[in-house]
Amino acid sequence: MEYVPTTLVGATAKQIARAVRRGDTSATQVVADHLEQIAISDPELRAFRVVRGGEAMTEAEKVDDQDDLSNLPLAGVPVAVKENTAVAGLPTWNGSATARTEVAEKDHEVVRRLRGAGAVVVGVTRMPELGLWGVTDDEEVATRNPWSLDHTPGGSSGGSAAAVASGLVPMAQANDGMGSIRIPAACCGLVGLKPGKGVVPCELGVDGWFGMAENGVLTTTVGDAALGFSVLAGRRPVKLVEPRRLRVGVSLRPPTAGLRLDEPNRQAVATAARLLVDAGHSTLTAEPRYTPMLGPQAIATWMASAWQEADRLGLDLADLQPRTRRHARLGKYVHEKGWVRQQHRDAWRERSIAFFADRKVDVLLTPALAGPPPLADGWAAGGWRQSIVTSTRYAPYAAPWNFAGLPAIVVPVGVRPDGLPVAVQLVGPPDSEVQLLSLAGQFEQQNPWQRLAIV
Repeated sequence: MEYVPTTLVGATAKQIARAVRRGDTSATQVVADHLEQIAISDPELRAFRVVRGGEAMTEAEKVDDQDDLSNLPLAGVPVAVKENTAVAGLPTWNGSATARTEVAEKDHEVVRRLRGAGAVVVGVTRMPELGLWGVTDDEEVATRNPWSLDHTPGGSSGGSAAAVASGLVPMAQANDGMGSIRIPAACCGLVGLKPGKGVVPCELGVDGWFGMAENGVLTTTVGDAALGFSVLAGRRPVKLVEPRRLRVGVSLRPPTAGLRLDEPNRQAVATAARLLVDAGHSTLTAEPRYTPMLGPQAIATWMASAWQEADRLGLDLADLQPRTRRHARLGKYVHEKGWVRQQHRDAWRERSIAFFADRKVDVLLTPALAGPPPLADGWAAGGWRQSIVTSTRYAPYAAPWNFAGLPAIVVPVGVRPDGLPVAVQLVGPPDSEVQLLSLAGQFEQQNPWQRLAIV
């Protein structure tokens, strides 16, 4: 795959918006160039479900027609939206033709905020059926990781991650119910922030996966991540400053017993800890108080979310992929048995917040993944056990912080021996999103990463 000859395909969102506001280029030109690159690259990547070519050009012209662009932090920036998030004039696909809903009459609130900031939605990106899995494919199409086309970009926001990592857009909306922003970020060498509970409008499914889901963005830089977070949270653009000296807890222990952490991810945490010390912070071993029941409770909630979403959409389970069908049926069973309870989530949230206070820890550093991204093909047609075991084994570190409703960010650290990215996760107490972004910015300054998989 080759880039079209324009300096702004592959640029950051901040660079594009600045150029458009200054009049160095137009939103129309920027969007046209990115649509051309999508046409070149996406037949191989399969990041997009739908590309809004003509509509996006019309919306870019409307940006150019505005007299004053100074109040548009994303002026002319091409963005992609995950396919479970309503975009006016398009069906909401939810990961498969079976789960697709009618054409949306209005934008989801986060899409409305992106457009209000001057962004242009060029298309919607693929995800696994009902957003359930850590890989992104269906019976016909597998979305591919730009770093290695044999591998998955992760899930469930895999299409958004593939689009950003390949430079097809500088920013993509994503959402995270059990790691679906952070897992693809780690797989594709991106920055992915899951905000804490209630900071960004959710409005996904019945109740946002029992309150575990959050909306965010995937980007190639911390500056873009901060900008996207500000827009979605309805705040003035965040100005990142060097954080005060922080006490950082370091944990390698998987949340569930019996899971193995591979050496590249182990070394990524060691590298990140050294960078933090070099930046003036202190580190100490600090293991979160994972309970034996946390894993089973999280898995039961994951299953019940599948059943709840299928029921909301009025789906016949027989029409779903075999793995989704079994997940939803088990979800109905565990829900009816009373195994999914708000008190479980409340107790883990209280325990997690107490961890930061009791250990006098400002931030927790963990691996982002336990192993490399799986191969891309064959998951939708495979069995339920294959998908659930693979998803939980390679990406166990994200879900506890959805269960707790705490903010967490994934930051690239380098490249594995196999050439795929490697990353770490930073977790904070409530309302620490800006602190996490500032700390991630120090990582970026000290240890710059390759922003795009294809240069």
